[in-house]
Order: sequence, then structure tokens, then C-alpha cells
Amino acid sequence: MLEFQGYGDETDDYSGFYLECHGRIEIDGHADSGAVMKYKPVAVGYLRTDVSGAALLWDQTQIRRLAERLGYDFADMVIYDPKFGRPPLARLEAQATRLDAEAVIVAGPKHFEAAEVPAALVRQFDVITANPEQTYARRAMSPLRDLPPAKADGA
Repeated sequence: MLEFQGYGDETDDYSGFYLECHGRIEIDGHADSGAVMKYKPVAVGYLRTDVSGAALLWDQTQIRRLAERLGYDFADMVIYDPKFGRPPLARLEAQATRLDAEAVIVAGPKHFEAAEVPAALVRQFDVITANPEQTYARRAMSPLRDLPPAKADGA
């Protein structure tokens, strides 16, 4: 954001104006990704073709709708096909990291190995499942210990 202030010759209610930069800019020939301003956090979708089967398009639609409803900027859908033999989460993690995603939205936990959301993925991103709708937050606060109530002065 670039702000300009008045020079003193404007009316009293003039507060200047601001300019927002969208996209990447170059400064002295170097791309500055820090100059990118976002309105919404980014989310990436994830599906496995062997799990979705004939419902692949339906699952994609559910992921996109959930992203929109939760206020995410949906950036990409990573579709894993086990017939290619690559590690299932490698491309997802790389793409989500490259896009600076806050969340990964998946149709359901069955799309992960052993139908469990991987802890390694939750350490990097919020993971949201569409069915059942559940969020695995990476910044979840650990449970508080049971502490005795605080005492007021002299009580």
C-alpha cells in the first residue's frame, strides 16, 4: 500500500488516498513477492481419482463451493492418480507451498492414506474436509491446564 498525505492546501476533511498493488512487481530487476497484497487467504483443493471415481466432478464442485463459502481464494485443484506411482502428497505440498496457501480443502478423509488427515500436512496448512465438514487447524491452541482460580487482593 502506498499512501500520500496532503500538502496543506486541501480542505480539512481531505485524508489523502492510497494505492494497492496486486500481482508481482519488479524492483531493480528482482521480483518482489512481498509486494503482493491479498484480499482473501488462498486455498488449494486435493482429490484422488481412485477414491472419487465417477464422482470426481461432484467432489471438485463441493471443494470449490466450500472454499467460496469459507471466504478462500481458490487457487488450484491437485488431482492425484495412483497409476503414476508418485508419492501422493508430494505434489500437493509443493503446489500449496508455491501458491502460499493457507488451507487445503479435500472432499473427505478417505482421500488420504488410511483415511486419516496427515499430521505433517496439518503442521503446514489448515486442512478442511468437505464431507464430513471438519477443520484441522494448524494453529490450534493446546488444551489449557486446570489452574486454581485467581484470588483478588486480600480475598
